[in-house]
Amino acid sequence: MNSRSVAGSVVLITGAASGMGRATAEVFAAEGAHVACTDIAAESVREVADDLTHRGFSAEAWTLDVADPAAISLVTAAVAARFGGIDILVNNAGVGGFSAIDSDNYEAVWSRTFSILITAQQRMIRAALPHLRKSAAPRIVNIASTEALGATSRDSPYAAAKTAVTGLTRALAVELGPEGITVNCICPGPILTAMTDGIPEKDRETYARRRTALRRYGRPEEVAHMTLSLCLPAASFITGATIPVDGGLMARNA
Repeated sequence: MNSRSVAGSVVLITGAASGMGRATAEVFAAEGAHVACTDIAAESVREVADDLTHRGFSAEAWTLDVADPAAISLVTAAVAARFGGIDILVNNAGVGGFSAIDSDNYEAVWSRTFSILITAQQRMIRAALPHLRKSAAPRIVNIASTEALGATSRDSPYAAAKTAVTGLTRALAVELGPEGITVNCICPGPILTAMTDGIPEKDRETYARRRTALRRYGRPEEVAHMTLSLCLPAASFITGATIPVDGGLMARNA
């Protein structure tokens, strides 16, 4: 029977300095994994890794701009060298991408959004693949959004990029499945992160009551636990899935 433990596994997480990425690092560390925390925010990601090591967990930080392909190659190789391989890749790094179609800055927003939300994910996968192929339980989890399942006005760059993540996930699940590498996608709904901090609390409460079945925003750790579940050795027959973690947002009509 496959194990329900990731203890001893090496997990590389992008965007680990805050929000869902930080929560994912904490959840995997608490389960005994070796956690490679990467983020463009150098000081913040070091604080995350330092906090985990001070608590007795195995973690180390690397500064990584996922829009830089050379940096992806260097950091991925450094993680594998430090921990002896890579078993799990969590493509979590993200940015907002809101712009009206007729805005003067639309092209710039489109380019930046696609660079970070989808191009970087395939580059991370390509860099990690030689190491994942050596793992006994290789896992890839791509973080998308419920904006891939239903859009909001003036977010076409973001919605299009996140939809591309779901397509990349399905295609690579089929391509890499014969090698035993699972590729899955999580679509978080309204989550309490830095991206939603700017929304007034009253507006968040109103939105949650009107749109989600659970009548609340989610917590980053609730997404992190789904990521963990998909990465268990026992989750060996789940691949190509797109899973909303949205409090019933997509299920609710009224």
